[in-house]
Amino acid sequence: MLLTIDVGNTNTVLGIFEGDELIRSWRVKTDPRTTADELWLQYHALVAGYEVTGLSICSTVPATLRELRTMIATYFSKIPTTIVEPGIKTGVPLLVDNPKEIGADRIVNTLAAHTLYGGPAIVVDFGTSTNLDVVSPKGEFLGGALAPGIEISVDALAARAAQLRKVELIRPKSVIGKNTVEALQSGTIFGFAGQVDGLVDRIVAELAQSYEGAPTVIATGGLAPLIIGVAETIDEHEPDLTLIGLRLIHERNI
Repeated sequence: MLLTIDVGNTNTVLGIFEGDELIRSWRVKTDPRTTADELWLQYHALVAGYEVTGLSICSTVPATLRELRTMIATYFSKIPTTIVEPGIKTGVPLLVDNPKEIGADRIVNTLAAHTLYGGPAIVVDFGTSTNLDVVSPKGEFLGGALAPGIEISVDALAARAAQLRKVELIRPKSVIGKNTVEALQSGTIFGFAGQVDGLVDRIVAELAQSYEGAPTVIATGGLAPLIIGVAETIDEHEPDLTLIGLRLIHERNI
């Protein structure tokens, strides 16, 4: 069985694949201070009962990736391992000014989106940041847009505004909030949905100059459920997009 590990700035998502099927997944917090031995203890406890025969990893946290390499060398040295980094076959041409700047997760999502939905496509990844990644009909990564994520925006507002506080992130009954909590929920949920719709509309207009057909807009990431059903431009919701991409890249490199 293949163990896929997507290390994000806030959370780490793990998934177990049996062939093409994702049979189990977990979400844990990411702590850059966690050592290789602590990572092994945590992951080993989660996957107990599954026979791990391969590993596929992407990380946007350098400190955690360093410890993951140590963990692999110590505890998984005999297991085929793929780490998404320069030199790995991804099948995703990066049509940007500096390919080395592109996060591994964005490359992985591009491959998975094109494999599942074809192109053109737009991946909206709701995580620590909100990433909009644009995929050509040939599966090329064309670039995109990055914006502050939902949770860090709420945290920043609560920290900088004396009379405002963190609230439960749920869709309020009305856009016009009748109290501070509802007003904050409205501004957050409807505000971020409007941001996504506005960016998608502009990206679609630019894509129309070069490609035929409307792009498929795919939402993923831990915070995507907050915006699904509110943003009007999202076509598909694939919560396991990055894990699927990690499986596909592993298959290209073993």
